Amino acid sequence: MSSISRHLENLSWTVAASEASRKGSTLVWPFGAFEQHGPHLPLSTDTVFAQSILSEVLNRLPSEFPIWSLPSQSMGFSPEHKSFPGTISLSGGLLFQLVLEVGGQLAEMGFQRLVLFNAHGGQIGLLQAVARQLRVQSPSMAVLPCFLWHGVSSLGELIPPEEMEGGLHAGLAETSLMLSLLPYLVGQERPVEGVPSCNENIKNSPPKGWSLEGAAPFAWLTKELSHSGVIGDSRNADKALGDKIKKDLVDHWVKLFTNLMSSDWP
Repeated sequence: MSSISRHLENLSWTVAASEASRKGSTLVWPFGAFEQHGPHLPLSTDTVFAQSILSEVLNRLPSEFPIWSLPSQSMGFSPEHKSFPGTISLSGGLLFQLVLEVGGQLAEMGFQRLVLFNAHGGQIGLLQAVARQLRVQSPSMAVLPCFLWHGVSSLGELIPPEEMEGGLHAGLAETSLMLSLLPYLVGQERPVEGVPSCNENIKNSPPKGWSLEGAAPFAWLTKELSHSGVIGDSRNADKALGDKIKKDLVDHWVKLFTNLMSSDWP
């Protein structure tokens, strides 16, 4: 099945109604962001990742699976980046209400599962919270909030530990993946900033035991960590690495969606 035919918006209302009534009917809603990604990556970076990886995943699933993609939500919750021009951030309340309203209508149509396929780290918690609220509001529909980069253990073999921990934004992984997907959108600069190797640029380095993300995180603002908007080291990014990252991401999510669509859960 082509990626075009996997898009719900390309169906007629009668076909959409028929698909919603099928056992295990599943919708996947890609979430990105409209935010700065340093001087070398586009504002659409997270949205490109969500759309591109999901498209490849859906193309590899058996055509008989009743799974469809919704149009991407390309503006997200990005207050940490608002001090950088180009960033457009929705309020948490607005995005929360958007998911509740759209999700409620999808449940009324009869769809049995909704996957929130998110590629922006700054809205993981928000989407987890609204997923819980949507489940309460529409108990007939399972809601699964996912983060593109979570659970892909093989990435640890491709990306150095310090970059896995500290390369949070426009670093090695994101720059390489964009070089694989849309290289013409990648600029020539390869910044490194906001990581331990350049601590002089970090105004508010967390105390020992605390971190930007992890077991004991704090609510950081990008401008406190980086002048360029980059948090990580992009210097060794290249297309070959990006191709490997893409393969690992696609393989991981093909496996998870296959497991989901092959089950009767919930």
